[in-house]
Parts: sequence; C-alpha cells; structure tokens
Amino acid sequence: MLSVVCPVYNEAKYIDVCIQSILLQDYPKERLEIIFVDGMSEDSTRDIIGDYATKYPFIHLVDNVKRIVPVAMNIGIKAAKGDVIMRLDAHAQYPINYFSVLEKKLFELNADNVGVACRTDVLNRNSKTLAIKEVLSNRFGVGNSTFRLGVNKPVNVDTVPFGCWRRGVFEKYGEYDERLIRNQDIELNKRIIRGGGRIFLIPDTYCIYLARETFKGLARNNFGNGKWNILTVYYTRQFRSLSVRHFVPLFFLLSLLLPIVLSVFYMPLVLVTLLSLLLYTLCISTICLSLSLNRKLNFYYLLSSFIVLHLSYGWGSFMGILNVCRKKGGNF
Repeated sequence: MLSVVCPVYNEAKYIDVCIQSILLQDYPKERLEIIFVDGMSEDSTRDIIGDYATKYPFIHLVDNVKRIVPVAMNIGIKAAKGDVIMRLDAHAQYPINYFSVLEKKLFELNADNVGVACRTDVLNRNSKTLAIKEVLSNRFGVGNSTFRLGVNKPVNVDTVPFGCWRRGVFEKYGEYDERLIRNQDIELNKRIIRGGGRIFLIPDTYCIYLARETFKGLARNNFGNGKWNILTVYYTRQFRSLSVRHFVPLFFLLSLLLPIVLSVFYMPLVLVTLLSLLLYTLCISTICLSLSLNRKLNFYYLLSSFIVLHLSYGWGSFMGILNVCRKKGGNF
C-alpha cells in the first residue's frame, strides 16, 4: 500500500485543485490511502476534505492541534498503513503518473527518498502573478537548486521537494524534527545523507507548486523561510542542514546595513552600501528587462517581485539571528 500524507491548514483556495489531481492518478486506488492532516483549519478546508472523504473511502482527515507541518507529518506517518509513504503539499498539483513513477523509482534505484522537479505556477493568471511566478522560477530569484531546474536522468541530490520513502527510513534515520516550523524536509534529507542514505531526483514526472499571488503573501512566506534558515541551524547545530544559497539574501542585506552602521565611525564605509545597492539594481534591472522583452512580462512587477523576495528573505534571516541572540541571552 502507498500512504500519502498531506499537511493542511486553511487551504480552501487550493485544496480542491490538489484533490482533483490526486483522484486522476493512475495508481490503483485499492492500494492507496490519502491522509490529510489538518491543523484545525478555520476556513472551509475541513468541509471540502470531508465531502471528498464521504465519496472516496481511501481519503481520510486527521487532526493536528499543534498546527505545524513536522507534527502533521509525524502524525500521518504513525497513522499510515502503507509500506511506502509519500508527502504532498496542498499548494500543489500533480500529473497522473506522479504516484506510480515515484514508487517505482524508489525501488528501482534502491533509494531512501526520491523526488522530482518542482515547477512553479499560479492559480490565477494576470500580469502581477505571472511576474511573481517567473521570479520564483528564476535562478537569480531562488538560486540554482537542482529540484527547481530539473534533470534528464536520475541524479543523487541532497534534497528533493516533498518526498517518497520506504517506511523503514523513518525507523533508521528518525522522524521529522518537530522544532522546525520551516525547512523540516531539508533537515530530514540532510540527516539521511549524513547517515549514508541515498536521495534521487528523477526526470520521469514533475509536480507544480502554486505560488503566492500577492507581494504581501510573497514577503510573508519568504520572511519565514529566511528566519527559519537561521533557527534550523540553531536547533540542529548543523550548518550542513542547509546550503550556502540559503544565506545569500542575508549577505546582501548585511552589505547594505552594516556599512551604514559602521559609517558612524568611518564615514567612507557608506560607499560600500551604495556600491552594493548599485550593483544589485543594475543586475536585476538587466534581468527584468530581458525577461520583460522575451517573455512579454511587466517590468515593474518583475522588479518589485525580485526586491520583495530578496529583502524579505534576508530580513527574515536577520531577525532569526536576533531571535537566536535573545534565546542565548535568556539561557534558552
């Protein structure tokens, strides 16, 4: 049996699209269970899932009173009956061969985890959302992560989006770290790698992540990502839990802030801030102009999306550092 675990919380806008893509899977339904672990949603998410559960006996709804993803995953893993466990995200949709391909490749490659490229899209298409989508698919926006770029053959990687594991992986390497509100998948995958396990990104299918569609949503999400980069290192005591690319926005933000602070003692240092800002502006303006001309996208929305993404991510990391300092100061 394949047990699919999907953490959800207030996903009324996206959950129907997600479930419809699940129902279209070519995987045998008699060997399938879908476990939605809900963080006590306050919108209509529970009602929507409940309606589907009454029609399809392989769909189940389980409560997660702590509301965070790693707790949801551990609840789902404990409730699962399957020999293979797969994680889904409600903010995504999946092609019809997603389940069957991942399960097949898990055993063919003798892997501890397998995943596929994650393409970014939006639910509602307009000039702003298409610009946000493009920035979240661009190397300058999100780095050179292999799972965003895709592969043409199975490749050993350090992490994959979501995941597909044999049940024994959690017995061998441990469950999800419930201290981590973000980055819990990355941390688990790094733990598997450190323990000698193998993780593969495969080319035979893909998933589609449905991005936030407002600058506010983009900023909130990436602030949290940046903050939890720092807190992940703090809690796990492992810099290897993350990669250098996760800290680039922080370095950029510090290149703007630190020279200004230090210029109190030596005024010419403010030139470092100006130089960093000038180089950044020239770089993203060039990229945005190229994207605008080649992809027929709005230059202003592209520029705004890059700035919001980078600064919110960097500011989140900076606040994470301050958070850690407060914890240490309080003998946390």
